[in-house]
Amino acid sequence: MAVRGPDGGPAVIVNAPLLDDGTPMPTRFWLVDARLRDAVSRLEAAGGVRQAEAAIAPDAIAAAHERYASARDRAIAPGHTGPRPSGGVGGTRQGVKCLHAHLAWFLVGGDDPVGRWVVDRLALDTAAYVVERGYGR
Repeated sequence: MAVRGPDGGPAVIVNAPLLDDGTPMPTRFWLVDARLRDAVSRLEAAGGVRQAEAAIAPDAIAAAHERYASARDRAIAPGHTGPRPSGGVGGTRQGVKCLHAHLAWFLVGGDDPVGRWVVDRLALDTAAYVVERGYGR
């Protein structure tokens, strides 16, 4: 678990960059809090992905994808020679694919303007979320 919600339950979990069988897993942080998942799903259904892309400069989104991919790739064992995850947040290379993934990374402490945008749209009190040791904001 990477982040606990206001009730102490899991809000964000962390995935290994590679599954046990070596399959690449591009999504490092996964939003599991049901209330947040539902709120983000409603935001996406109301056109939130397009709105976020219109509100945030493409170069800022691209830089966030690069930071995410770099952090994820550092979690892969040195010398790994098999397949590697690709893309940035949510496995995408450009633009916004999944507001859930952006919010999860932001809550963990990722420098993600899309995650910040989601927090602002949902009026989330991020101080109510506890980041587990090893993940810092």
